[in-house]
Amino acid sequence: MRTHTTTLIATALVLGVAAASPAGPASAGPPAASATRTPTVSGSATDDGPDTGQLAAALQGLPDDDATAALVRTSWAQGRENWRGSAGVRDTTTGRQAVPDARFRAGSTTKAVTAALVLQLASEGRIDLDGHVQTYLPGLLDERFEPITVRHLLTYTSGLQPGSSLGPEDGEGYANRFCTMTPAEVVAGSVRKGPYRGDGEGPGRKQRYGNIDYTVLGLLVEKVTGDSYAHQAQQRILRPAGMRHSSFPTGPDPRVHGPHHRGYQKLSDGRVVDATEWNMTDRRAAGDLISTTEDLEKFLFALFRGELVPKALLKKEMFTLPKAENATMSAGLQRVDVGGGLVVWCKTGARPGYSTMVAATEDLSRTLVYSVNSVEAKAEEPNPVVERIQRAALSG
Repeated sequence: MRTHTTTLIATALVLGVAAASPAGPASAGPPAASATRTPTVSGSATDDGPDTGQLAAALQGLPDDDATAALVRTSWAQGRENWRGSAGVRDTTTGRQAVPDARFRAGSTTKAVTAALVLQLASEGRIDLDGHVQTYLPGLLDERFEPITVRHLLTYTSGLQPGSSLGPEDGEGYANRFCTMTPAEVVAGSVRKGPYRGDGEGPGRKQRYGNIDYTVLGLLVEKVTGDSYAHQAQQRILRPAGMRHSSFPTGPDPRVHGPHHRGYQKLSDGRVVDATEWNMTDRRAAGDLISTTEDLEKFLFALFRGELVPKALLKKEMFTLPKAENATMSAGLQRVDVGGGLVVWCKTGARPGYSTMVAATEDLSRTLVYSVNSVEAKAEEPNPVVERIQRAALSG
């Protein structure tokens, strides 16, 4: 899992996933049939929120070499004021206009859902956050591993190394996109490597963002509940939050069902390919969610209002950073000071063809959700469209 730093307003936003790089090859641009479209916007505005003119300008010119479409929802004044925008095309073959209710792969924003699910189970006494992985999942880790708590997994401080993969998304991973790798196989690859070794290593000491901790959490949820992760997330998080258009793929199903935009990926050889269909079985609790911007906005409001996780537990685990080296992330969220007294808690996600972000102040005085169809969603360099949206929505 690669990381990069994106400039947000005048500060550094250290993201756990990558957005697209600013320059693509000549072949990355859409064909002539995909004419640039004027963004479709709606909502209300006051002087207390972001500059809505700047928000509209952030979506101008799509599709371009960086992205084929973008969907944005932002609100302020605890949701009483809002702005919605969409731009670009559903696909580069027909040039059909982007639709505001399009479904997309939400990537690692899934981790915020998983964190809320685990904390809900903890609030019911079914999971002890100080309990050990070795107790809940006996035999998963061998004697080389020190005791790892559930809280260590939630805060990326377990000391586990990355697990197995099917290869990078811009190369071997694309060739293997219809193959199946189970979460258990992903974790087995991590176990074979053993824990991180060296001075200052060990559970709770260093924060390293990656999928492996949340992959293990998915296995833990299934063991504790005797049910599938997807069904538990649907019943405990998606349905209570009113996320009617969100779901998890059924097994190895590579499709995005319902209205959606095609996702495109630039390969290492310079080709730009359609990457919409992709088997995500290896991601599950770490990045398998399919959603909409409206549904993710509903999730933000339900979560931050304490409707999914009791407020005291929410404050302690999701709005507090762990005491670990380089910690910027809590349980499922990242703390970012964007300047001007504005601090947001956010989570990004990236799957081939799709870059996503959910962000909000703790009091919901400002929220942002976007989905950008980035041509290089996993690249280390920031995508200009993403940067413009962040800057416009989280300033003013």
